[in-house]
Amino acid sequence: MHHAQDQPASGTALVVVARDDGMRTATTRELSRRYGSDYRVVGGTGPGEVEAALHDAGDPLVAVLLGALGEGDPDGLDVLRTCHAGHPGAVAVALVRWGDFATARPIFEAITVGQLDRWVYAPQGRADEEFHRSVTEVLDEWSSRQDGGFEAVRIVGDRWDPHAQHLRDQMTRNRIPLGFYEADTPGGRALLADLGVEQPRLPVVVVRFKPEQTVLQAPSDLEVAEAFGLFDPLDPDAVHDVVVVGAGPAGLGASVYAASEGLDTLQLECEAVGGQAGTSSLIRNYLGFPTGVSGSRLAFSAYQQAWAFGTRFSFMRSAASLSTEDGLHRVTLGDGSAVRARTVVVATGAAWRRLGVPELEAFTGRGVFYGAAVSEAPAMAGRHVFVVGGGNSAGQAAVYLSRYAEKVTLLVRRSSLTETMSDYLIRELVALPRVEIRYRVQVGGGRGSDVLETVVLRDLDTGAEDEQPGMLFVMIGSEPRTDWLAGTLARDRWGFLLTGAALAGDGVAPAWPLDRPPALLETSTPGVFAAGDVRQGSVKRVASAVGEGALAVTLVHAHLASLAAAR
Repeated sequence: MHHAQDQPASGTALVVVARDDGMRTATTRELSRRYGSDYRVVGGTGPGEVEAALHDAGDPLVAVLLGALGEGDPDGLDVLRTCHAGHPGAVAVALVRWGDFATARPIFEAITVGQLDRWVYAPQGRADEEFHRSVTEVLDEWSSRQDGGFEAVRIVGDRWDPHAQHLRDQMTRNRIPLGFYEADTPGGRALLADLGVEQPRLPVVVVRFKPEQTVLQAPSDLEVAEAFGLFDPLDPDAVHDVVVVGAGPAGLGASVYAASEGLDTLQLECEAVGGQAGTSSLIRNYLGFPTGVSGSRLAFSAYQQAWAFGTRFSFMRSAASLSTEDGLHRVTLGDGSAVRARTVVVATGAAWRRLGVPELEAFTGRGVFYGAAVSEAPAMAGRHVFVVGGGNSAGQAAVYLSRYAEKVTLLVRRSSLTETMSDYLIRELVALPRVEIRYRVQVGGGRGSDVLETVVLRDLDTGAEDEQPGMLFVMIGSEPRTDWLAGTLARDRWGFLLTGAALAGDGVAPAWPLDRPPALLETSTPGVFAAGDVRQGSVKRVASAVGEGALAVTLVHAHLASLAAAR
């Protein structure tokens, strides 16, 4: 498989369906004026007229369906759904007049249950930039769902090779334009021949965005980072105001606020920005994004924001240990280098918990995926997919996978989702025709040759087992990334870091060393703070993680002020 090239200008269409002549005419005219060189703009009063117009235009691929809803189109949502059924890859958008507030509730309901992607106000006149901003966002969303376009990096490898899957996932999460070519296809063989690579060690990574093209064979993460120019040397003599370990929502929140407030900030990240949130296909309950935002987009925007404020980043090197001497903290990294800081914010987050079924471990990356729904979803076309988990991440993955897979079954150990998943997401899952929810069931095994082919499901009440063809996406909770802090910072029995009042409990070790009480997010080492999923008692939501990162910076300021006063 490889990514297709750009669609020709006439090969992709923007469709407006409305019986309201004024709205249809104004919208098609404005779309044609702004986007006519890249897209066919097609209008119609209903599904039949739209299909006839598309046929006359050469049956282009439909990118966006804009369906009017209002006085002239009271059944507009039904009409839009009918059109969308024939073009499921298109982004479905409700088109409404400004001030027609009566349409709001049915639109919100339709978005909630997955029948509609977005809504926009119809253009109010020529060059309505608010309208065009919305349309551009919709086109960007559609484009992100497609293969094709500029490929900054090309990977040639085996589709089910865990190393290739890891590289694809990393680059997708970091929003790097990527082309993947299977090595045993004509496209893959031709690319290897063009590169002059004989008997390659797969996967082969081609870095194309630099003046000199770089070709890597079976590269490590460090080699990829060095080829990207991300592996800058760290100054062992520098003393930073704050080192943030981890670049998920909590870490990015901390670095944005720290750098924007003038603190010398260094951020360490061993994988991709975004953490678990970066793998989420759509976060719909994050403040300020009424139609949702993908985790990778949110994370990458935060990364750019922190970078613009002056945060320095070090990628692909993991923290190995933490020590403190004379009030300065030293973070030693996996490659033996070290950095020093007056304060540290630990925001290393948590990793997906494994299934614990030995026969499935061999299929990791080859039919068993842990949190990789965004990058692997297109490969699930025509397949039956099982999503294991009862939290929001599992629900979001099931929704996203249902765009590609023939059927998605959500497997839940509990008898209900109400205690573990947001209400809007439960309603969306129930409404999606391709999604089934099975309660009180767990994965008991699986079989396959090169890739996972069948999944064994066990009924927790009767013990009965049945075997079905399909692949697995697993999101069953998290384990904090704190092994590198064992014995250094106080942790609970599961490994989450203890902070604030939790340090006053019996048997906490290491004990809090000062007379003053620890600050709210402060760990057992003064001046070292924890934020986000890595911390005991944290709320597993993106917004709360960002908030904890911001709060940690307030506490960092207070600690730095106390150090200055003590001099």
